[in-house]
Amino acid sequence: MRHPAHHADVVIVGAGVAGLCAAHQLIRAGVTVSVLEAAPHVGGRMSTERIDGFRLDRIGQILSSAYPELLRTPGLEGVALRPFAPGVLVHSEGRHYRAGEVAGPPGTRARGARGALTAARALASAPRNGAAVGRPAGPPSTRPLGGALDQARLTAALARFAATPLDRLLARPELPALDALFSRGLPSRTVEGFLRPLLTALLSDPGLTTSSRCADLALRGFARGRLCLPEGGADALPRLLVSALPPGTIRTGVHVTGASISRVSTKEDGELGCRSLLLATGARAAAELLPGLRVPDFHPVTVLHHTAATAPATGSALVLEADRGGPVSHTAVVSAVDPTRAPDGGVLISSTVLGTPPPDLDRQVRSHLSRLYGTSTDGWELLAVHHDADAVPAMPAPHDVRRPVRLLSGLYVCGDHRETSTVQGALHSGRRAAREILRDFGVQPGHAANELRDAA
Repeated sequence: MRHPAHHADVVIVGAGVAGLCAAHQLIRAGVTVSVLEAAPHVGGRMSTERIDGFRLDRIGQILSSAYPELLRTPGLEGVALRPFAPGVLVHSEGRHYRAGEVAGPPGTRARGARGALTAARALASAPRNGAAVGRPAGPPSTRPLGGALDQARLTAALARFAATPLDRLLARPELPALDALFSRGLPSRTVEGFLRPLLTALLSDPGLTTSSRCADLALRGFARGRLCLPEGGADALPRLLVSALPPGTIRTGVHVTGASISRVSTKEDGELGCRSLLLATGARAAAELLPGLRVPDFHPVTVLHHTAATAPATGSALVLEADRGGPVSHTAVVSAVDPTRAPDGGVLISSTVLGTPPPDLDRQVRSHLSRLYGTSTDGWELLAVHHDADAVPAMPAPHDVRRPVRLLSGLYVCGDHRETSTVQGALHSGRRAAREILRDFGVQPGHAANELRDAA
């Protein structure tokens, strides 16, 4: 239906998780909201394609169970997170090495460096699931990740990340992430064999030029929680957020052609009056509506989804490539992590290529996956390839992880490009933008200031 004349207190342009989070905060405070989305579906980059019973994420974002906003955002109370196996499997010199898993009962990660050091020493000499952390399943000829002492130092470093308050973490001197890793006294084999491939996967940045503050936040999330995927696909989060909003709040297929503080022009429905405007699109689309807004560089991401007759023997682990011997940064048997993403008995392997993909992408990826999984990939079927040149906003040093969301009274912007390029950053930026709007409206927000300050 066309609406030639209508009004809302706040118009939000963009129905990604940042805009949907802001809508929840504003509606809970009694503010009327209209969310306009150009696409036929909500979620933005958090979208999932369905093919023959498989659920295929377009970006393949990895979440952490330690993201505070997953617990604090209204509407996400029912989100189900499917964890990867503890730690990761690092592929190096033709073998898998389990790394990053902290031994001991729940709570070990919060006990500080001394407890983690003791746990790591015990772990380095005790078998776990058939292999000690940092060691291959069979007798190793080399140890790319180091011996027991190196593992103890790594686990102690992760424990310090887990225990460090956010304000102290963000106050550290800022460097490019790779430079910061080498400046902290860890052995180079630990950096190259574990931390570099881990952060490459979490930040989608093969060169690790990302700000060390963003990298530290990623390591803190890894140390405090479990890497995971939302059950049913990435679009589970926006679908939950939409289902908890009042009917009629969101209008999809509406293209905004012009915007100001008091009025939004659309191609389909004419003009919509408002008291405030919140741009919750990607950075490039926001700059088109608001000339002068800075557009960051981006990290391109390509995700390939394959199915096979039998699953590789890595279980539900996230497999990282340490040797950089092919195009794949990381891969996983996603159906082992989240069985709902494949039909009964189906096998889904999802792999991520960072940067510009090679011209013979599938052939090179299959060859690389054959080495990563130690099995033939000749019979694997390619289900889909999703490439996004603007998948992840770059965050080079110096980078403000709390960029202003209030441009002036009545004009606001949110999204992962205003904080960290993560789902946590997107959700938290939406919360911050809603808080600024309510403050300008003279409305007391429903969340205490310390919750915003402490959110990571």
